[in-house]
Amino acid sequence: MANETGLETLGPKDTTLLGEYSDVHMNVFGTPLRVMDHAQGARIWDVDGNEYLDFLGGIAVNSLGYAHPAWTKALNEQAAKVAHTSNYFATVPQITLAGKLIEKAGAPEGSLVYFGNSGAEANEAAMKLAKLHGRTMDNATGKPARILALTHGFHGRTLGALSITWKPVIREPFEPLLPATEFVTSGDVESLRAAFAASDERGPVAAVIMELIQGEAGVLPVGADFVKEARALCDEHGSLLIIDEVQTGVGRTGAWFAFQRDDLSGGVTPDAITFAKGVAGGFPMGGLIAFGKRNASLFTPGSHGSTFAGNPLGCACGVATIDTIESDHLIENAEERGKQLRGALDSCGNPLITGTRGRGLLNAALLAHPCAHAAANWAMEHGLIVNPVAPGALRMAPPLIISADDVDKAVEVLSAIPDDLPDD
Repeated sequence: MANETGLETLGPKDTTLLGEYSDVHMNVFGTPLRVMDHAQGARIWDVDGNEYLDFLGGIAVNSLGYAHPAWTKALNEQAAKVAHTSNYFATVPQITLAGKLIEKAGAPEGSLVYFGNSGAEANEAAMKLAKLHGRTMDNATGKPARILALTHGFHGRTLGALSITWKPVIREPFEPLLPATEFVTSGDVESLRAAFAASDERGPVAAVIMELIQGEAGVLPVGADFVKEARALCDEHGSLLIIDEVQTGVGRTGAWFAFQRDDLSGGVTPDAITFAKGVAGGFPMGGLIAFGKRNASLFTPGSHGSTFAGNPLGCACGVATIDTIESDHLIENAEERGKQLRGALDSCGNPLITGTRGRGLLNAALLAHPCAHAAANWAMEHGLIVNPVAPGALRMAPPLIISADDVDKAVEVLSAIPDDLPDD
């Protein structure tokens, strides 16, 4: 509730409901910041009536913002037809969405889609694809083919995806995890080459999986030269290059997929990509696109599956999301608004903000000292939601519908954050 200073502080309804939340929820997320009530466009209100400009968008999920008429229409119309069928049957939205994703990815003839329900599930599918590929490789070592991932990468919290997720604090309590998974130093070509060179000793490399921008590490691009070297090594050794587009896909970086930006990928084409988050504009959905007939045929009936995979509600929302991104030129908007945001923050004059990094509408404001949590809390009290993704970085991933005026408002708040906040 806004107090006499006009700040959006924790109100009485929030306080009561957060106490009730703690009574019934496992403490895996910590205490929520607010209890949200309703939203429209790029703005959301908590139960005490405080209004916030949302520059996180459900962590790059709400591509069309909140309550977009095309999205709500698609959801409601599909719910009135059929909400779930199981995968003994197909539905029209499922077929339509898969075709659109293959088209937008520019995937070659014979490419196919697998639908899941989240980014972690998408990456689980990718790991299974890699393992099936590994079984087809020449291998005289007697050891299983390996999957290489990058330091500082994030691919999910299930036991499989956690095996290729770097952050020790969330990975180590669950070790031992999957064998034959290794980390190479992100951006370090020599580290990558050394991992491939060890194939005779440790087993061949079935796949390399990477994000082109490591979102959870503070919006860090891995570097186009590194990606090109990974592609060359995969080609030389017969390995798959899998790009995790969970956070960067579906228009987020100013292209349908980040690998389509030469400044991120060096122009390479992957063997598979994973997607989730923004694909269905807020409905839980994820999946995998295997590029080309050979890779797409690795999965056979019974080799993978999910009860809710390709859910018609999610697919209908996905079709509406992609169609709206296209018709409303939201990829172009992401590119323009991202440049506006980075340019304004780079020149805002706040000594706390030392620079920015990112592409499109996936960006970070870099801080002079590690006070990201205090800075994000200050911003929220002044009506702006951003994410303290790293001690020295604030992540911003607003809806793709964000306007120039919205960016100006966000910069106004960020440029006023005090530079003497306490460190995390």
